[in-house]
Amino acid sequence: MTFAPLQTLAATLLPHALAPVDDGAHDLSHLQRVWTNVKRIAEEEGGDLKVLLAATLLHDCVAVEKSSPLRSQASRLSADKSREILEELDWSSPEIDAVAHAIAAHSFSAAIAPTTLEARILQDADRLDSLGALGVARTFYVAGRLGRVLYDPADPCASQRDLDDSRFTLDHFETKLLHLAAGFQTPTGTRLAQIRHERLQHFRQALLEEIGQ
Repeated sequence: MTFAPLQTLAATLLPHALAPVDDGAHDLSHLQRVWTNVKRIAEEEGGDLKVLLAATLLHDCVAVEKSSPLRSQASRLSADKSREILEELDWSSPEIDAVAHAIAAHSFSAAIAPTTLEARILQDADRLDSLGALGVARTFYVAGRLGRVLYDPADPCASQRDLDDSRFTLDHFETKLLHLAAGFQTPTGTRLAQIRHERLQHFRQALLEEIGQ
């Protein structure tokens, strides 16, 4: 477990952090990576580390499958659950509100604007894990779990059809991944996102070359 410098708080919250589902894209390693990103951004931007750690550990405490019609509500459900957890641990109302808002606003599909520094940091930190090499790995992992194919063999680049990432994994680069870097909230997050964005572009181009496009 690597949640320094707040290991004691992490030990208290971790039993509540992960829903009992087998999802390697939203597991303990994901929480560790998001925390690493949070700390890196907070070193330059500031922020309350206690609130940030709680938001990091609880941001996926309610699991909603990517293919579920409830997907856009996932962050709100986790925010509501985080309130219950932190109330039981006797956190103050302002701290609970701060954590819940950061969790609710972190999700791409929820489209909730982050209004606090901690919410902006968490959103950036979580989205960094959807970019770069990790973004590629997680995208294809999720696609495999959901039974999606790698790409459309008749039209890999969707030149003559509508994009459909519910069927073709490569389409997800165009429907979401390659747009993420433009929406980061902090200067530090924006800088880190651009590096990972370029890695996504390089991967997509290499894949297309290898399939003869």
